[in-house]
Amino acid sequence: MMLGMAAVAAAPGSVANDRVTAKGVNVTYADLMQHRPARANAGAAVRSAKISVTSTGSASVVNASAAASLGGLMPLWTFDVRARRDGQHHQGAMVGTNPFNDPGTSRIPTRIVPLILRTHAIASAIDFNTGIVTTVPGVVTIDPTHTDNTCLQAPNNVPSRLFAQSPIFRSASFTFGGTYVGTTQYIDAFQRANFYNVLGSNLNDYHVLLNPVRTEEDGVFIDVPANEGLAFTDPLFFGPPAFCPPVQIIDINWLDSYINGTLLPRLAEEGVGPSSLPIILIYNTVMGAPVNDLNSCCILGYHSFAGQPVPTQTYSVIDFDLSQFFIGPGFSDSAIAAHEVGEWANDPYAVNEVPPWGHTGQVGSCQENLEVGDPLTGTTVAPVLMPNGFTYNLQEMAFFSWFFGGPSIGVNGWYSNNGTFTTDAGPVCP
Repeated sequence: MMLGMAAVAAAPGSVANDRVTAKGVNVTYADLMQHRPARANAGAAVRSAKISVTSTGSASVVNASAAASLGGLMPLWTFDVRARRDGQHHQGAMVGTNPFNDPGTSRIPTRIVPLILRTHAIASAIDFNTGIVTTVPGVVTIDPTHTDNTCLQAPNNVPSRLFAQSPIFRSASFTFGGTYVGTTQYIDAFQRANFYNVLGSNLNDYHVLLNPVRTEEDGVFIDVPANEGLAFTDPLFFGPPAFCPPVQIIDINWLDSYINGTLLPRLAEEGVGPSSLPIILIYNTVMGAPVNDLNSCCILGYHSFAGQPVPTQTYSVIDFDLSQFFIGPGFSDSAIAAHEVGEWANDPYAVNEVPPWGHTGQVGSCQENLEVGDPLTGTTVAPVLMPNGFTYNLQEMAFFSWFFGGPSIGVNGWYSNNGTFTTDAGPVCP
């Protein structure tokens, strides 16, 4: 999902949340109140929008001076491009080596940190006119490191293990529009397709890999304050079709404050620094603010950074969702991770401005950042069957050329990796 330095208006039909963010965290937001009637149609597309949120946590837990002792910064390359879409120069930084003149292999150490979340409120009723949820006391714990025989089946019934075996972290064969781009991780395959026509004969030399990948087997237990989280335990709470309970909602501001103030410092003590990517894994859990108002639900993930005044530590929070709370593969299992990690690779510090674009994917108005997932939120590529026997969903994403215009440098002359976009973003969004 995305980071942006200004608030973004919500799409028509959703509640406007035009709040300037303290850290510039922009999120992917699936509008649950709009999704409710779509559930009744059993397969109708989820309409989505974007809101901005404010973290009150420390944004300076990892500073520039600490970077050296933690292994330095991750590999980055910079660009300065004159966009065909607006005739202006735009600069930015991306993860890896420069595909235009110095293609090579980059490996980013990655730590998967599952959160074991215990909430103390259970949804008992909802006013569909206001979106306000009434709760009763009740303890619910969702633990992605333990077996889940309700939403999953053996042997693929440990969510954190299943997540780590996805094409985000393990290799699979990727062919886009008949063009083979490699047997590799999905984000690496996307980047190779993204710059396919400039890589040319150097294609085999270019990689952006999450490696090595380590999962914290025991996870991190968090006892969520009663007012910062709730759980849905009735599979028919919103009417048919049923979802797989429980599903939790956690306040994103509280969670991000916890991550910055407690979790990232602990990881830094363990050697997880600016050269690494911590992925904070939540399972069948979404975010909102406040949690009892479904007009702010549901945030399924985001990527962000710590470090002031110079951003250093990047991280991402990702829902690995198998609850069927949302209809469609675009919000299931590793589709959200594809969106988030793809955006992290292309805009790690949320500073990459592009000519304004909008009115596509999850964006109901206009925005001007290089967030490759947002234009195609909910749209997937062909599902991938992995050696563990599980079939994973992956989101399609927009290419570099879609944002800046001109002839595509992407695979097949496309502007996205499954060919949904065959032209660029068009005239500058007013």
